[in-house]
Amino acid sequence: MLKMFTTQLTGLFKRLEEKEEFSFEDGARLLAQAQNIYVVGFKEMKGVEFEALEGAEPLKGALTNVESATSADRVLLFTRQSDDQEAVELADKLVEKEIPFVAVSTSISEESKLEELADVYINLQLKKGLLPDDFGNRYGYPSSMAALYVYYGLKFTIDEILAEYE
Repeated sequence: MLKMFTTQLTGLFKRLEEKEEFSFEDGARLLAQAQNIYVVGFKEMKGVEFEALEGAEPLKGALTNVESATSADRVLLFTRQSDDQEAVELADKLVEKEIPFVAVSTSISEESKLEELADVYINLQLKKGLLPDDFGNRYGYPSSMAALYVYYGLKFTIDEILAEYE
């Protein structure tokens, strides 16, 4: 089972790399313009916040108290699905305060408000679990692993952009 999960996870990362390539670039450019980058994760995506602040290689300028953000700052928002009500409420507040943001989640509908509000949207491409069970269901839903992959893709690109200006 672990081998199958590894294969499926590798496929997910490859899909993200291919389908969201331009969004990674656009998101990193937007975030690189920030005075501070506020990283906000909902539910299991709090793990991305911890990685950005407390990881072995923290994101330069990362903060989490988004209430302090101004229009000179940027927000990097992570949630499992694009219909997460808390995330949409935060997105509405950010738009109202004219704070640009990147949203990362799985798009679950054609008309997702989170996607519409975000300056840059990255779709996690994770609509169901990666592994089949004996009854036709799916399990193994690695949303936080996919989110960390996106986080690192953005971080590496931001670091490259900022290195060019130093």
